Amino acid sequence: MIYHVSIYGNDQNTGSAEAPFRTINHAAQVAVAGDTVQVHEGTYREWVDPKFGGTDENCRIVYEAAPGEHPVIKGSEIVTDWERVEGTVWKKVLPNAMFGDWNPYSQKVEGDWLCEPITHPVHLGDVYINGASMYEAESMEALYRAEKRTVWVQNSLKYKTEMVAHPEQTVYQWFAEVDADTTTLWCNFQEVDPNASLIEINVRKSCFYPSRSGINYITLRGFEIAQAATPWNPPTGDQVGMVGVHWGKGWIIENNRLHDAKTSAISVGKDGTTGDNEASRFGRKSGHRYQSEAVFLGLRMGWSKENVGSHIIRNNEIYDCGQNGIVGHMGCAFCRIEHNHIYNIAKKREFWGHELGGIKFHAPIDTVIENNNIHDCSLGTWLDWQVQGMRITRNVYHHNDRDLMIEVTHGPCTVDNNLFLSDFALDNHAQGTAFVHNVFAGSMRLWKVLDRATPYHFPHTTEVAGYLPVYGGDDRILNNLMIGRDSGTGTPKPAANFCSNYNEFNTPEEYYTKLNSRNRLHEQSGFVRTGQAVLIDGNAYAGHAYPFRAEQNATVASGMEATVEEQNGEWILTLQIPEAIAKAKCTPVTTERLGTPRVTEEPYENPDGTPIDFTKDFLGEARTECVVPGPFASLAAGERKITVWKR
Repeated sequence: MIYHVSIYGNDQNTGSAEAPFRTINHAAQVAVAGDTVQVHEGTYREWVDPKFGGTDENCRIVYEAAPGEHPVIKGSEIVTDWERVEGTVWKKVLPNAMFGDWNPYSQKVEGDWLCEPITHPVHLGDVYINGASMYEAESMEALYRAEKRTVWVQNSLKYKTEMVAHPEQTVYQWFAEVDADTTTLWCNFQEVDPNASLIEINVRKSCFYPSRSGINYITLRGFEIAQAATPWNPPTGDQVGMVGVHWGKGWIIENNRLHDAKTSAISVGKDGTTGDNEASRFGRKSGHRYQSEAVFLGLRMGWSKENVGSHIIRNNEIYDCGQNGIVGHMGCAFCRIEHNHIYNIAKKREFWGHELGGIKFHAPIDTVIENNNIHDCSLGTWLDWQVQGMRITRNVYHHNDRDLMIEVTHGPCTVDNNLFLSDFALDNHAQGTAFVHNVFAGSMRLWKVLDRATPYHFPHTTEVAGYLPVYGGDDRILNNLMIGRDSGTGTPKPAANFCSNYNEFNTPEEYYTKLNSRNRLHEQSGFVRTGQAVLIDGNAYAGHAYPFRAEQNATVASGMEATVEEQNGEWILTLQIPEAIAKAKCTPVTTERLGTPRVTEEPYENPDGTPIDFTKDFLGEARTECVVPGPFASLAAGERKITVWKR
């Protein structure tokens, strides 16, 4: 059955092409497995709450844009008839009834691991002037002081708040007060007449999100989706996105344009029944302990490949969101995230916490992140807890505050054939990761995490096999280009010394010799005190990057650089290669050569258990018998321009 929806329709109609429904949500109450809902041109201001899902991959419910048309779903409403108060400040009084039982102007951005601001609240509401998000003023006084606003300025991993003057740019601000019956908005619109402009305000928490968990096998394609008052989404909270799967299985979210979620555009995460911000609400235990409990609560609720995850998120454009482009805990397992354009995430900096990123995943078991273009984000991709069986391949990262962070996990995680082009390329707070045939342009930081034990799993399942802290090391770093650009941020500055910062760790031969020499194999302290083994070979270095002390086949030169810029919807890499590096030769990488991480004992392989094919480069071209460092099958001295991503 094909149901049609049009802004000229009526929900009393039959939903046929001749008599379409008026709202998508009405269609979502009647569509069942095998049905398609086609949505025609226009703006639909509603929260679509699907009642039913499909039954399997071959019997889905499909929500799609009508061919050649551009439907828009918004979580906002238009507000007109503004009253001038004084100068450029205007006022509008709204009845609370328009928000129902959930008013985003009385709901704060709050929850576990939210750190800033601490001096004043930030709310889930927002005001948009001709489509652009305004800033919430700290107070009525700040609203009138239009030349200044509060921003969060990043200094490596440390953040501070400060008042920053912007005399060169116009700052639009709003301030709200909510009482028992009304919500009053004051807005400093500067030179803009709001009664001659499009002014929208956040009203709904989500745009496409089932209120009930377990709605499976839905396809969502071809929409523009925007302006939702989503809440803060930590791994210990109810992870509600502007679009979200709500602990479902087998969704396909493709070919959409998603923007201006207050926090997260797409959620493939957990729900509140496995914990909802108990650390910040009650303070009985740390967030780490509640997150551990969430894993076991998830298992009791059926967290397995048979029931949860296995989503495909592809070919979407995601931008201008306050926390994440895509977020997930546990529900992000067994997924494919491919060919998405994700940018301007958490750059507005009205609030800050430890859960920001273009992609922020916890427990993405056997998930693949491939061929995405992620840039101008506070953190490109942050992979946290149980990053086991995961592969990150053929992605382009650039102009981020940091490109990639991997934290408190034991592997195997395979990071191959990527371009990490920002000044701060990698934060490695994990172990058991294989970095193969990448470009790392900037700084790399290596941390041990001995105070937080995290789970690891039996291969290719969610079943917990054990718990351990992260001792660092146990990594494989093979055939990469290390450009060695200094990030210039942080105190002290994080040096671009990949791989010499592994010098305290051991080669595989050294590791077992040291353990055996002092009979440490029988003592837990022996494993803590003995730097784990690393396999580092065949990398090329320049700038502030230096080889591992025991690296046998390193190439060192000067003058290597990589930059990327957009030209007419294509991203062009300019690569400068010194002659010495162009002549470098490497040993081929295979799943067999990589072995297994010490803790999980799971091979670096595909989710289906087959070996990874490292003979294919970033562009899909074959590596011949002459293997060279970096993500491309061939290198030539001098300048080379390569198209590395297209819309």
